[in-house]
Amino acid sequence: MIRTEEMLLNVGPQHPSTHGVFRLVVKIDGEIITEAKPVIGYLHRGTEKLAENLQYTQIIPYTDRMDYVSAMTTNYVLCHAVETMMDLEIPERAEYLRVIAMELSRTASHLVWWGTFLLDIGAVSPFLFAFRDREMILDLLNELSGARLTFNYMRVGGVKWDAPDGWIQKVKEYVPYLREQMVGYHELVTGNEIFMNRVKGVGKYTAEDAINYSLTGAMLRCTGINYDVRKDEPYSIYDRFQFEPSVQQGGDAWARYHVRLGDIENSLKIIEQACEQFPEKGEILAKVPKIIKAPKGETFVKIESPRGEVGCYISSDGKKEPYRLKFRRPSFYNLQILSKLLKGENMANLVTILGSFDIILGEVDG
Repeated sequence: MIRTEEMLLNVGPQHPSTHGVFRLVVKIDGEIITEAKPVIGYLHRGTEKLAENLQYTQIIPYTDRMDYVSAMTTNYVLCHAVETMMDLEIPERAEYLRVIAMELSRTASHLVWWGTFLLDIGAVSPFLFAFRDREMILDLLNELSGARLTFNYMRVGGVKWDAPDGWIQKVKEYVPYLREQMVGYHELVTGNEIFMNRVKGVGKYTAEDAINYSLTGAMLRCTGINYDVRKDEPYSIYDRFQFEPSVQQGGDAWARYHVRLGDIENSLKIIEQACEQFPEKGEILAKVPKIIKAPKGETFVKIESPRGEVGCYISSDGKKEPYRLKFRRPSFYNLQILSKLLKGENMANLVTILGSFDIILGEVDG
């Protein structure tokens, strides 16, 4: 019989597989994890508190730095909350530009996840293919917003700039290209025996667990619960598009993998329909005052980001700055179940389980 001794092991905060400055204090007995404690806060920047001294438009660049892999969605949720308080009607052309930008951003985010998740568990080629295809999306978003990562594109009442000439056609051409690449992704990875052995049955939990831990996005839909804010509580113009949320039953890393690839397919469907319906002319910004003041009161809005349900709560006393601003950050909530899943697992599965969560530390720490 091999005698082992319990050991305390730090995974992170400077470690590539933690996907940011995230620390796990792990107790191991041989290769088996007996306890795992997440330690967050290394990337905390006080966004919500800083916002109390910023005008609403000045807060938008701060939202870029929360979920910096899908900044268009966090840009949008803040603007959506202020617009709800002000009861603004958004020009149709602006809404279409927002949806196309958000779905391109969602697709790029899932490509980053797919590539880095496979890299975490030992496959190099998928990472290269994912970043090649993501680069094309970043080029499109760069043309639209003038930036590649932190876009600062959304505005209260619409968007900052109109689409350049020929941009919608370029987006249209990208959709069939990525669909073709997705076939290759499945051929390369999905049917691979080594990959399936690494993810099937790993990091498994029930639908009841998912609800109890407030999980959303792929972390919820991998348990068979069909909930997507875009479909169940539509915002913007999402009720105009035909798509069905990606849902799986297993509740494990394998199911989360399929949910996210299904999300890419859905984003491509929405982008395709939005490009077909795109108005030829129209305003891109509603008539809003130069200095925006939300009326007295409070509101809470939510949207579907690549990581799940993002919420934005604003309390206003009628000034140009919010009295209180609070974000519901899905990566933070999704992390809560990690300790439960890691207990009794081996160290090799730690990386697989954490990678399957798709967390962004800028969003966890706030």
